[in-house]
Amino acid sequence: MSAVHELTGTHVVVDGAGVVRTRSMKAPIAFTVVAIIALVLAFPGAREGLSNFRLSDRTQSFALPDIALPTVPTVIACALLLAAMAGLSFWYASRYRPIPLWFTVVFALVGVFLFLAWSSAGGTVPVTGLLFGALSLSVPLIFGALGGVIGERVGVVNVAIEAQFLFAAFSSALIASITGSYVAGLIGAIVAGALVAAILAVFSITYVVEQVIVGVVLNVLITGLTSFLHGAIMQPNAETLNTPPRFPRWAIPGLSEIPIVGPVFFNQTLIVYLAYIIVPLVAWALYRTRWGLRLRAVGEHPQAADTVGIKVNPTRFWNLLLAGGIAGIGGAYFTLGSVGAFDKEMTGGLGFIALAAVIFGGWDPLRATLAALLFGFTKNLETLLNNLGSPIPSEFMSMLPYVVTILAVVGFAGRSRSPAASGKAYVKG
Repeated sequence: MSAVHELTGTHVVVDGAGVVRTRSMKAPIAFTVVAIIALVLAFPGAREGLSNFRLSDRTQSFALPDIALPTVPTVIACALLLAAMAGLSFWYASRYRPIPLWFTVVFALVGVFLFLAWSSAGGTVPVTGLLFGALSLSVPLIFGALGGVIGERVGVVNVAIEAQFLFAAFSSALIASITGSYVAGLIGAIVAGALVAAILAVFSITYVVEQVIVGVVLNVLITGLTSFLHGAIMQPNAETLNTPPRFPRWAIPGLSEIPIVGPVFFNQTLIVYLAYIIVPLVAWALYRTRWGLRLRAVGEHPQAADTVGIKVNPTRFWNLLLAGGIAGIGGAYFTLGSVGAFDKEMTGGLGFIALAAVIFGGWDPLRATLAALLFGFTKNLETLLNNLGSPIPSEFMSMLPYVVTILAVVGFAGRSRSPAASGKAYVKG
């Protein structure tokens, strides 16, 4: 027996053993589009010169030599490899086999390397600086994506991640400025994110209001509120209310001296180190603990969960607060870990990028984190390529993170299924 899903183009078959197998052409088509772009860069758009990659960082005592590669052969080799991998992805689809995660990661790495080599012809790419900036931009996305995963897994679509970011950033700057403590500011950010999540929970769970509508309204409300308070309170008293202390960088002895990755991952602030702990902790707890089992049961089949004694709406409520608190840590990074002050609308829509990372990551904490790292990398890549004098117009470079977001969600999100009860209110009886 076979069937075709008209909206997604997914072909479903049931073999003789009763095993359901699916075939989606979304990912192969996305791979092919990228491969065609790569071939265009390799042949009609070839650039002469040498592409230099600087591996050392001035903070390291051990220096690595720069790597200089001829641009044209490097780009051609990468483009041909991408074309071959795109063809292989069609083979996976024809056999009704899912494309492995490692395959997608390798494809992405080769594509990024090709683009860097092509853009840096006659210039130098600071590899450590590129990765450090990418991680810095990814940190709030990681916390936002984790909050989104927990919310959707328990059955609530957390469209208000942007509002949680913004209110947490405002609160952390205000509290840290008043107290002179970045730890107090971080705690304030967690509470602020949870408060926004509590409003979302009250309206969507208690009063059964459409979740997406509540989330959109909260985004608009918090944007207006923080902009008003910034102009009315913070700007006239900037010295006392908008000069928060920033988290210092703590270098881990030994690890921070590892070439390339040492300065990137092990010379960071407390918030980044918290991400190293919270990501695997949430991933483990979601699939290996009683809490995770109850959470997933409520998000997949609340009626069945209710029959075995799980209190569905209280479970949703408290886990949504937890999700908001985690997203609040990401909001604190804007003011206490990055900029050092609050400015209106400073989150710049990254809450929606975090929501896209949740979808691209298949509602899984580890995959959503990888998606957040990808989006952070593309955002930092925009800045680097502008500094390198890339021939691509700056207007198109500004579009790069969002183009990658669209390609990722459209090309790969169809391979996974959202929690069955996500976005659906539960009324007992």
